[in-house]
Amino acid sequence: MELTRALAARGEVGRVDLLTRQIFDRKVDAGYAEPNESLATGANLIRLPCGPRRYLRKEVLWPHLDSFADHALQYIRQVGRVPDIIHAHYADAGYVGAQLSSLLGVPLIFTGHSLGRDKMRRLHDRGAKISTIENQYKIRQRIEAEEQTLENATMIVASTQQEVRDQYADYDNYQPERINVIPPGIDLSRFCPPRKKAQRSSIQANVDRFLKAPEKPMILAIARADERKNLGNLVKAYGESPKLRSIANLVIVAGNRDVVARMDKGARKVLVSLLALIDGYDLYGSVAYPKHHQPEDIPLLYQLAAQRRGVFVNPALTEPFGLTLIESAASGLPIVATNDGGPTDIIRHCNNGLLIDPLDTHGIADALITAMEDSAQWHRWSSNGVDGVHRHFSWPGHAKSYIKAITKLAETQETLTPLRKNRLPTVDRMLVCDIDGTLLGDRLGLNQLLNEIRSSRHPVGFGVATGRNINSTLEVLDEWKLPIPDVMITCVGSEIYYGEQITKDKTWSRQIDYRWDPIALRQIMKRFKGLKLQSRDSQRPYKISYDVDPKKMPSVREIVHALRLQNLHAKVIYSHQAYLDLLPIRASKGLAMRYLGMKWGLAPERFLVAGDSGNDEEMLCGDTLGVVVGNYSPELDRLRGRSRIFFSDNEYANGIVDGMNYYDFLGDIQVPDDEGKTT
Repeated sequence: MELTRALAARGEVGRVDLLTRQIFDRKVDAGYAEPNESLATGANLIRLPCGPRRYLRKEVLWPHLDSFADHALQYIRQVGRVPDIIHAHYADAGYVGAQLSSLLGVPLIFTGHSLGRDKMRRLHDRGAKISTIENQYKIRQRIEAEEQTLENATMIVASTQQEVRDQYADYDNYQPERINVIPPGIDLSRFCPPRKKAQRSSIQANVDRFLKAPEKPMILAIARADERKNLGNLVKAYGESPKLRSIANLVIVAGNRDVVARMDKGARKVLVSLLALIDGYDLYGSVAYPKHHQPEDIPLLYQLAAQRRGVFVNPALTEPFGLTLIESAASGLPIVATNDGGPTDIIRHCNNGLLIDPLDTHGIADALITAMEDSAQWHRWSSNGVDGVHRHFSWPGHAKSYIKAITKLAETQETLTPLRKNRLPTVDRMLVCDIDGTLLGDRLGLNQLLNEIRSSRHPVGFGVATGRNINSTLEVLDEWKLPIPDVMITCVGSEIYYGEQITKDKTWSRQIDYRWDPIALRQIMKRFKGLKLQSRDSQRPYKISYDVDPKKMPSVREIVHALRLQNLHAKVIYSHQAYLDLLPIRASKGLAMRYLGMKWGLAPERFLVAGDSGNDEEMLCGDTLGVVVGNYSPELDRLRGRSRIFFSDNEYANGIVDGMNYYDFLGDIQVPDDEGKTT
């Protein structure tokens, strides 16, 4: 929200909309259900429906993210303006942002903050089993979403060089030239140097009651009770240095607690260890470890330490950024911090302290003594920190750098222009069917389907979505005496045509051309066994098709991994256990259909989509009304149980008619909610 406000305050920015999930749950504040909230002039917080109404932890949101993307498209249409930039934060938003970017033809910016590969490695290093990590965090899905987002992103914004080097570099789609390091800001209205005549606060009283000589300089540490924060080594450094103990007090604020024995296992272990060290070194009267504090106490703690000419210390084993270091620097407090990650950038920019090896207790003690012994240096570091934070780590400074970085991207944006002289603007719902194995296969069922559409009192659009090319599509439609559909999504979603004029959607072609290199893709695919390139008439500018031998071919995961390592980008679609298609990363039946919905102003629930195989899966998911016909391929079994996907027992067009009746699609349209109830 701070970034949103800072961007909206810039004169070049007309509007910033922050999209998040709408929640109706008595366990959280009622404000989370409000659809719109103004944050500032030109800054809006928009809450969109996504899955069940109740609160859900982020790890179980994955099945509902397609729905969020659909609602985002509808919101954009309500605004009446396509955004110039889409910026996605974290993996789940990256998944949504990649879809929106593809559909809108808008540059995507991504900020991962913390990435799945790094999280998995750290959890595994701490003894967690890979299966446990997967069950709790859905880590593989998260990592794949991050890979897809990096593949689609025009620019990545990182906070530190360490983040680029140690997190993004682990990914197949690591392209350092696309990464901009722009440190985040802090709200400087909350953090500032102490006033000369500051009043005594409750948090000061809470700290001073531990100390025999509270007027001594204060070594302040604020961190979670987490082993990675390395607070035990800080206490050892203090306890083992008579000089440090003589010149300063140590204050550790490690979260809030009531009874240590009732804390979670990890935090309890850290607190028990700290208390044992304090007792072992007999540090009573020299170390404060208050049990409670409020958020508003944190700025006062920094100011108190600065008043007493102390120092802030962060001895963490690893520190990707170090927000507390920025806050303390803004408060005029010199810093001593770990020589890992963010602190190296902060001290390089601000020149306001020292870096330490977090495992070297003697080095920690020496650095703390150095920071407090030289009065002139202390004042110089204090002043440098305040100046450096305002220059490099304020939100206005961040927004200025951000706008400079994206200006060129905004200048190249392409907007979507609806075609004219087409039936689509007059329809209020649309049926889109796969052809082979879904629409075609039973003549009587097909005739019944067409008769019901013609007799509907509502204007119903009709479309097909197929792996066939346009010529093959027209031939088979003519063979079965079908009228030309209003829209034809062909070549597994890589081409779109309209009406009897067979007008190609060139905007869609321009959008999906992103990072498409068919020559290099064909060359590398020669390495794999079990793949045979289909005939020339099956190949298209944006589709490379193979017949496969399932027993010999590598897995789709292995193919995708190999392509990414060669900086090649393609969507790999396996269907009917017989075919493999390579498409541009912005192409698919599902993306093409959602593009149509946005372009022609139809909400997802006004689409009934029918399919029978794996290349139909993406268009069946989300907020559309899905129908799987009875003769479907086994790869669609995993969609069973989703509220908006109906599995018919009837085959071919009869199954489509069955699905239309289930949803009352030609009547008032009954839309199932996430519990499967229709409304």
